[in-house]
Amino acid sequence: MDHYDVVVIGGGPGGYVAAIRCAQLGLETACIDAWLDPNGKPSLGGTCLNVGCIPSKALLDSSHHYHRLQHEFDSHGIKTTGISLDVKQMLARKDDITQSLTSGVAALFAKHKITWLQGHGKLIADNQVEFTPHAKAKKKATAKHIEADNIIIATGSVAATVDALPVDGKRIVDSTGALNFDEVPKRLAVIGGGVIGLELGSVWSRLGAEVSVLIRRDEFLPAVDTHLATAALKELTSQGLDIRLGTKTLAAKASARQVTVTIEDAQGESQLKVDKVLVATGRRPNTDGLNATRVGLEMNERGFIIADEMCRTNLPGVYAIGDVVRGPMLAHKASEEGVAVAEHIVGKASHINYATIPWVIYTWPEIAWVGQTSQALKKSGIDFKEGVFPFLANGRARAMGDISGMVKIIADAKDDTILGVHIIGPSASEMIAEAVLAMEFSASSEDLARTIHAHPSLSEALHEAALAVEKRSLHI
Repeated sequence: MDHYDVVVIGGGPGGYVAAIRCAQLGLETACIDAWLDPNGKPSLGGTCLNVGCIPSKALLDSSHHYHRLQHEFDSHGIKTTGISLDVKQMLARKDDITQSLTSGVAALFAKHKITWLQGHGKLIADNQVEFTPHAKAKKKATAKHIEADNIIIATGSVAATVDALPVDGKRIVDSTGALNFDEVPKRLAVIGGGVIGLELGSVWSRLGAEVSVLIRRDEFLPAVDTHLATAALKELTSQGLDIRLGTKTLAAKASARQVTVTIEDAQGESQLKVDKVLVATGRRPNTDGLNATRVGLEMNERGFIIADEMCRTNLPGVYAIGDVVRGPMLAHKASEEGVAVAEHIVGKASHINYATIPWVIYTWPEIAWVGQTSQALKKSGIDFKEGVFPFLANGRARAMGDISGMVKIIADAKDDTILGVHIIGPSASEMIAEAVLAMEFSASSEDLARTIHAHPSLSEALHEAALAVEKRSLHI
């Protein structure tokens, strides 16, 4: 029986990073991963690199260029004629980026001498894993047992399904299908107004589709600070997204030419005719094939593996990280947990600060935040003060022509410690890193206010928001 110091089940951002860090620390490491690309070829990187974070950002970038070319370049004195859209080339670019990054992970595995086991893994008794390789043509795969001192479960998540919205991969699709439309649908219905729905809805809206975002709840982006959520709703609506709050989707029925979506809102029941439907109602932990019940792995009623602050499960030597455990379903959170577990295994001190995990929605303007929202602080009864600065008053944003949005900083009313930073605006995903670093060092708003920022830069908006906490902003 093969023996390893560590076996990682899952090769996404949590699993492959955990495997690399384990190998760096001198542990004999294997990683079992079941992912196959559209051509049936094994591919590392999980959902994020293959059909999630990376390909969606590639399409967001391409569609943003196309939209700017049509609607913004004229004001810069750039005249364009004969603009055309080649969806096939756009998708090919997206696929090239994905392939480059996934093959890069494979190269890192080779560099660190990590054994890549291509197939399925599940837990069996006594710190063993049953590995079943992918079946080859006309040959039945034979499972084998592998022994490990430590096992890290990093199997990620899968799209949540709704019985009334049967995904057929053609007219009714999940996020993977929405990354691969071979033409721009004339009408697209997006079921769900979370990160995935808004990002992919934005892609196809920019490219010319009439997009309706159907959101069951009455509140838009409830996890986002209400100040920013209100601004985001106004901005995205102005861009052409038909965002319908308080709209329950009862059913979707596909025909050869269209999809009939039955909805219910305050006016009653009605039907919406569209060409495509994207079901973006969330994700659930991918724990179905782990053999959890038989080995006694504790899970909650939603299918999440129960783990402590160091990602230890109830089984000795078995850890779980990423989307299969508590906390946000974010790639960078999974990666950090993978590093922390690897270092814990070899006895190093490790720590994950869940209070400073940044969130980003890659619409345009981007939405990014870290820490607590004003509504959460009010609910908790914590006294706070806040400063807001609009990009409208930022010189760099004006020069770029991207003046929508703002920076909001929330600080403790007693000691001025930064409790949350919220940004909606250009390059918010990059700007939020400064806020994360400040909070990691328990900085005050005064610390940021007295930090010199380059001029002209978007980051000056963060500086001005810090000044605004004490009502001393210089440019509004």
